[in-house]
Amino acid sequence: MLIENVASEKDGSSLPQGMVLVAPRSFRKGSVALLCAAGLLAGASGCSFRRFAVNRVGDALASGGSTYASDDDLQLVGDALPFGLKLIESLLAESPRHRGLLQAACEGFTSYAYLYVHRPADELAVTDLEAAGRLRARARRLYLRAHRYGIRALEVSYPGIGQRLETDPKAAVTGFRKRSEVPVLYWTAASLGLAISVSKNEAAMLARLPEVEALLERALELDESWQQGTLHEFAIVFAAAKPAQADYGMMEKHYRRALELSRGKRAGLFVSYAEAWAVPRQDRQAFESLLKQALSVDPDAYEAGRLQNIAARERAAWLLEHADEFILPPPSEGGEGQ
Repeated sequence: MLIENVASEKDGSSLPQGMVLVAPRSFRKGSVALLCAAGLLAGASGCSFRRFAVNRVGDALASGGSTYASDDDLQLVGDALPFGLKLIESLLAESPRHRGLLQAACEGFTSYAYLYVHRPADELAVTDLEAAGRLRARARRLYLRAHRYGIRALEVSYPGIGQRLETDPKAAVTGFRKRSEVPVLYWTAASLGLAISVSKNEAAMLARLPEVEALLERALELDESWQQGTLHEFAIVFAAAKPAQADYGMMEKHYRRALELSRGKRAGLFVSYAEAWAVPRQDRQAFESLLKQALSVDPDAYEAGRLQNIAARERAAWLLEHADEFILPPPSEGGEGQ
């Protein structure tokens, strides 16, 4: 789930799709950049050389495929990500307008915050609300950090877009006209949406929902099939997140399209729909059925999304184990009041 129901007292969300930090596709392709980085990290002097080295490393990081998305060890990735994120921030200190690095920072901090801070907070809330609250506060800070990087990435090509998004989001997004802009639109929207989801009862944050909606709608207009239906999954949960009455028909429409585009290969879609659609309706049968579908997804059948599927399967198993926390059990036959 990308954004939880902001009107609900129960928190829960599933993995934002698309993953995390991008790396060089091969050592040969990134060798020059890595050599430059070695010189940079060794303290090479000269502003122009440092900028050259940073830009080469940034280009390599931003143009390759992710080595994290296909990993099968969540803990290993979690241990590695903080170093990678701080490296990106160090590079951005030297080259603050490198769009690829800015987008990678937005992706990385959003994904790290969800997987290793927000999700554990949701699970901890069952036994320790105070500790869960502290984790959610940290998740909020990380999401907003990610969002600032997303806005900075957009500002490279669209100066002043951050302010325009705040004042008139629907008009602001009309300037985005390239399919290549969809990833940064998605991550910028997801980071803000998730920040809102852990900011309960904060009117200032709730007031920013139109920014999320405008970015999402524009991304859907540009490429609704991106990342095998990720945007439609986002739309499912966003529909549930609005303070007004949820539009279950619209959720179902987006679910069907996401299922078609993903061909059932993304466990996170089933988890998202279970939480966004079945929980508010208190439909235990659908809730359990969807989570069992998530558990039936073979992570190895979709290598590019292996880590995402492993994480979503873990979430599905936890939700099934704690189903009574989300869905009221049916009254016992012959019990009191029957």
